[in-house]
Amino acid sequence: MGNLRSVQKAFEKVGCDAIISNNIDEIKNADKIVLPGVGAFRDGMNHLKELNLIELLNDEVIKNKKPFLGICLGMQLIATKSFENGEIDGLGWIDAEVIKFNFEKYNKKLKIPHVGWNNVSYKNKNVLYFKIEDNNDFYFVHSYHFTTNEDVVTSNTDYGFDFVSSINKDNIYAFQFHPEKSQSAGLKIIENFVNLESKC
Repeated sequence: MGNLRSVQKAFEKVGCDAIISNNIDEIKNADKIVLPGVGAFRDGMNHLKELNLIELLNDEVIKNKKPFLGICLGMQLIATKSFENGEIDGLGWIDAEVIKFNFEKYNKKLKIPHVGWNNVSYKNKNVLYFKIEDNNDFYFVHSYHFTTNEDVVTSNTDYGFDFVSSINKDNIYAFQFHPEKSQSAGLKIIENFVNLESKC
């Protein structure tokens, strides 16, 4: 959901032949899979169900270990569940929950959604941050954030408190921010993903 074309254009800019598709055969034949998105968690999961893509994504990403990139809502959808507009199950690839920003216990008043540029602080080394300096700024738009006890967090971002801004587990990479809107550093992340294992 959202402006898929802007994500596609970012991939094209780094020399990748990227297509927007919900076609099962095209997804099976793709070298890599990207799940971008903005909007509500429930709508995102409903779209995947209506398009009969959940079993396919499980097969391609979890079973076949195809490189996967989740962006914004695409990152949230891989969690176990979300509490956006009620409790709803996600894809469950990461043992995580998606919850709304709550600043009360930090005694802070910050705007929700979190919109704009913010720095990303590395927690663990990750190949997609290759040649990108720590504490670089990236572009965010979200009201809910990812929380997990799994050892998958690759960066945090401070917005009232440190929240998870990227994760990596095996062939699964995901970012809460928008690389396609984050200028040269964001394009470098996309280029690094394109260059994983196989070429586009």
